Amino acid sequence: MVTRVIAIRNLEQYIGLDLGELSKEFGITTFVEEKQNKGWKGLTLERLAGLSNDNKQAPNGLGFELKSTAFYQVKGIWVPRETMAITMINPKTLIETPFFQSHCWEKLKSIIFCAVTWNGNHNSKSELLKIQSFDFLEDGKIIAEIQADYEFIRQKCAEQGFTALTGKDGKWIQARTKGAGHGSISRAFYARKALIKEIVQI
Repeated sequence: MVTRVIAIRNLEQYIGLDLGELSKEFGITTFVEEKQNKGWKGLTLERLAGLSNDNKQAPNGLGFELKSTAFYQVKGIWVPRETMAITMINPKTLIETPFFQSHCWEKLKSIIFCAVTWNGNHNSKSELLKIQSFDFLEDGKIIAEIQADYEFIRQKCAEQGFTALTGKDGKWIQARTKGAGHGSISRAFYARKALIKEIVQI
């Protein structure tokens, strides 16, 4: 059984190496019919962690989930390229559930962040930069601030309705549309880029 600790230890062996080259060892293609396989990094990371791609429930079932997050350099400093989806929001559940009992908290604290380089669109080269779990933040004030974000969003949903939630709310996490947008009514919790940078710290 691959535990959280073993997965991190396994992945750390590949820091500094190119995931594009490593993917070939597992027969994972970065392009399918001339279109980029968007899931290739995640599939490769799962195999490097010791998980099999044919059991998608393995990460969650063992209490952790791998998430690749792309970084690029701005004036010599590594910064996240984009926000990270945490979990979809059910408005009824959100209103009824405080932060530390929420699916948002369960998902967030289970994530193993796999920082990788972004080398442009349609590029199959991506170096593994760092592996970081959420654990080290569990006693910090950032957790309290994330809780405050969640509770603000929760109260807003209760008072103003689900569609009132926007990406402007929250310092560290936000609740915004997921998917196509432009009229989409679904919402998901996202980790802001500032939170990803605070967690990974390259």
